[in-house]
Amino acid sequence: MPHWPRASFRQWGLRPSRGLPRSHPLSTRSEPSGSPGTRRNREAKQKRLREKQAALEAGLALKSKLSAESSTAWTPKEIVLYDIPTELGEKKDVSRPLPPAYSPRYVEAAWYPWWVREGFFKPEYQTRLPQSTGETFSMCIPPPNVTGSLHIGHALTVAIQDAFVRWHRMRGDQVLWVPGSDHAGIATQAVVEKQLWKERGVRRHQLSREDFLREVWKWKEAKGGEICEQLRALGASLDWDRECFTMDTGSSVAVTEAFVRLHEAGLLYRSRQLVNWSCALRSAISDIEVESRSLSGPTELRLPGCPTPVSFGLLVSVAFPVDGEPDAEVTVGTTRPETLPGDVAVAVHPEDTRYTHLHGRHLRHPLTGQLLPLITDTAVQPHVGTGAVKVTPAHSPADAELGARHGLSPLSVIAEDGTMTSDCGDWLQGLHRFVAREKIVSALRERGLFRGLQSHPMVLPICSRSGDVVEYLLKSQWFVRCREMGARAAQAVQSGALELSPSFHQKNWQFWFSRVGDWCVSRQLWWGHRIPAYLVVGEPGKGGSEDCWVVGRTEAEARGAAADLTGRPGAELALERDPDVLDTWFSSALFPFSALGWPQQTPDLTRFYPLSLLETGSDLLLFWVGRMVMLGTQLTGQLPFSKVLLHAMVRDKQGRKMSKSLGNVLDPRDIIRGVELQVLQEKLRDGNLDPSELAIAAAAQRKDFPHGIPECGTDALRFALCSHGALAGDLHLSVSEVLSSRHFCNKIWNAVRFVLGVLGEKFVPQPAEELALSSPMDAWILSRLARAARECERGFLTRELPLATHALRRFWLHSLCDVYLEVVKPGLSHCPRPPGPPQVLFCCADAGLRLLAPLMPFLAEELWQRLPPRPGGPLAPSVSVAPYPSAGSLEHWYRPELERRFSRVQEVVQALRALRATYQLTKARPRVLLQSSEPREQGIFEDFLEPLGTLGRCGAVGLLPAGAPAPSGWAQAPLSDTLRVYMELQGLVDPHTHLPLLAARRHKLQKQLDGLTAQAPPEGEAETQRQQRLSSLQLELSRLDNAASHLQQLMDASPSPEDPEPSPAVPGGVGPQRPCGHPLVRGQSG
Repeated sequence: MPHWPRASFRQWGLRPSRGLPRSHPLSTRSEPSGSPGTRRNREAKQKRLREKQAALEAGLALKSKLSAESSTAWTPKEIVLYDIPTELGEKKDVSRPLPPAYSPRYVEAAWYPWWVREGFFKPEYQTRLPQSTGETFSMCIPPPNVTGSLHIGHALTVAIQDAFVRWHRMRGDQVLWVPGSDHAGIATQAVVEKQLWKERGVRRHQLSREDFLREVWKWKEAKGGEICEQLRALGASLDWDRECFTMDTGSSVAVTEAFVRLHEAGLLYRSRQLVNWSCALRSAISDIEVESRSLSGPTELRLPGCPTPVSFGLLVSVAFPVDGEPDAEVTVGTTRPETLPGDVAVAVHPEDTRYTHLHGRHLRHPLTGQLLPLITDTAVQPHVGTGAVKVTPAHSPADAELGARHGLSPLSVIAEDGTMTSDCGDWLQGLHRFVAREKIVSALRERGLFRGLQSHPMVLPICSRSGDVVEYLLKSQWFVRCREMGARAAQAVQSGALELSPSFHQKNWQFWFSRVGDWCVSRQLWWGHRIPAYLVVGEPGKGGSEDCWVVGRTEAEARGAAADLTGRPGAELALERDPDVLDTWFSSALFPFSALGWPQQTPDLTRFYPLSLLETGSDLLLFWVGRMVMLGTQLTGQLPFSKVLLHAMVRDKQGRKMSKSLGNVLDPRDIIRGVELQVLQEKLRDGNLDPSELAIAAAAQRKDFPHGIPECGTDALRFALCSHGALAGDLHLSVSEVLSSRHFCNKIWNAVRFVLGVLGEKFVPQPAEELALSSPMDAWILSRLARAARECERGFLTRELPLATHALRRFWLHSLCDVYLEVVKPGLSHCPRPPGPPQVLFCCADAGLRLLAPLMPFLAEELWQRLPPRPGGPLAPSVSVAPYPSAGSLEHWYRPELERRFSRVQEVVQALRALRATYQLTKARPRVLLQSSEPREQGIFEDFLEPLGTLGRCGAVGLLPAGAPAPSGWAQAPLSDTLRVYMELQGLVDPHTHLPLLAARRHKLQKQLDGLTAQAPPEGEAETQRQQRLSSLQLELSRLDNAASHLQQLMDASPSPEDPEPSPAVPGGVGPQRPCGHPLVRGQSG
């Protein structure tokens, strides 16, 4: 890394190691020294400039410090409320002037109920739109749990889905977006059980099943609507008349029908197999409810129902004596000594020479002394541990497979409630399994068969609902055969009939379905869809099995099936319905078609099934998407959708998973409305964290949100979430990013306020095809608008929303606000006004807001409703159903060559601003000359001299002929081999006062460069940012050196005050015009 030489200070006549002389700031023009008044004015000006320089340097230091911190500083904004009385569902009053600043609460008030009442979200309304295409677009929302509130992952799903839905609706498609919520069997039952105990001191089993279910339905009616209100707050344009709940009548009919059809097809059966079991819930649970917690070594955990903390991450070595050889033994390592009573064999690899002599022998069980066979199996890994493993088929999936291969009978030693069974003996029966663990280890020590304890990394299965360690128990349950349906699902992706996006998910899909096992759908709960299966009491099952089960849509149908099966009259048979309910994921897997009325062939099912697109989180690809594809294809004969878009997991800005225990969970409502730190901390205390987790989470909140969370608004949250691409990996979201989107909202707000002020009350928009453009700048901004429409259309068609969000930012911020508005403001302040810019501004605001509407619906509606009406009436009653600007409709404005030419002008503007910053020309408007050795290049700038001066904050701008000598005393900056920029400095900069200021800035930047250079290079993105910062510092130092050299030359060659050098005229220059003082233009910021 190059080091900037200290000698560069000496060429300025300064010493770097000693105090700098007091600076004498610049004046805007040279004045001969003389009168005391002049000197006093100069001294006062110098004092102000010194203070400004000190403030600037302090600000730079603070900015440098804050850039390393995790959060962005913010100041509370004034909250403006919409206080005009408006009936629910009535249109918002937009007759009053806009508030001076953007306020989310004002903007978001009243619009959503009006949208719903007008029926804008219904597919029937969309058939009446003039832009109707006759095509359909249908989606269903991944039904959130009725128990919960929306978290940031839900908000991401809603933001993405609603953007697509709104775009298709504005495009003219017949759109159906089905809302719904999931009954969440385990979670809902747990919530109601807690409430009953807290309020009445009653346990579930003290009530009848019917009484308990009445309590659950009461709770659902009282609390279940919260999730829908949150969806409305996010602006989700769902058809609420079609809302469904996975426990309503229609869903229950569909679930029963699906169960019966799968059973009739031989794809659903009852069997005794190992299942994931939560002892705390006393129910089987699905794979998605099992969290794999990695432990690097010894770890203590507090578990429900266990009186003391339990240690995990330890390997216990146990000796199994060889029968008939008193001094021979086989040592086995286990992390689960509590399952030792259930061991039925010890296994080794057949080629492990350490145990070859023991093949066919028996070992003594270390606790019971019973004989256990030593078996050989290639599944054993000889290089792991001692190479010998104990076999416990009743409590390990891997051991169950091994035991089945060798004909070993399983022995269950852990009961449903997590206590030890009677098969363990009186000394362990009834003990909690982890209490029994300690007792077993003590017994091994007493018998001399304990061989050690050591740290051991492991993965612990934890029930996400209860926090208990998951056990694997043998239970008689209902299972869905998945092999055949899974093969069809894999083939659908392989053939291209089902598209997964991003495509890298295809590998996981194919791998999972190549190994898919049968799906346990029984749950030992009361809340849920009760299984439509009946035990025929006293009758043997098929093949002499212990129980006889039949399935039916009704008990009468089941009784008829039982009569056919047994050959006895149905009236003589006693039937008992299975008390279990179905896995919640079973009804969720039917949602794409059950929500449309299946099994009935309803108009909605005919019109909108299969769905056009499924959008959801990538974590649900296998558990939900895969099951929908399996059951949808089996039951309807069609794929439930042909396209799947998967978004990444939302993480915090440090890349950590959102977790209550980390204190980094972001509630969308807190981001939308803002929340104080005190309230955030109270929410943590009201949760179920233990004291140690609470302390960590509270500290993290205080660090990340020292001032709380600022009010950002719905539109800003949606826009920030949609700005992340599906291919970009996990989404690292920070509040500062959402706050940046709020600032973007404010920019749009101010821009449209300015446009409305320019247009006035009597403005009449012209048809786009009749628009007369008065300048190349008018043509340029309309081309930029057409480009934005092209990029937005591409983003929606390719389902890459960041293409649209970036295009909108570039148009509104960098094209309209930063360039066009600044260029036309001076002209709009003159009398008479040119006719072109107001019409162009209307077109930009109208089309720009319609482009924005799918992503920022509230802001777009609020501002679009205030635009002057077109002759013959507005395009639509709402921007949500107005035509979306297509690339084709704006193609006649698209002029890429003009944009390319103006990009050269913008390069000159950047160079001029850099020169102004280097010489600290804050108020002065220096004259500028451009010189190019290429006549064609020089011609590019002839049409843009006035905009160039306005944007560069310069005076007159002219063209210097090729080959003409450089003007004496002017600063210069080469832009390329053929183009050079000159800026007037004489009379504007005093070299004597300015050189010390440059030296101070250079000293500060050199220190920053030295500090960055001395750092150990980080990895990944941090190193990229470091290199960019290094390049930026080096470039700035180079500019300062050039400026210092130029000022030194000016100082050496400066004439005496009595003989000032005349300034050269600016050939071809364009100077400022006289303003007429339009109040809306003066001081107005874009």
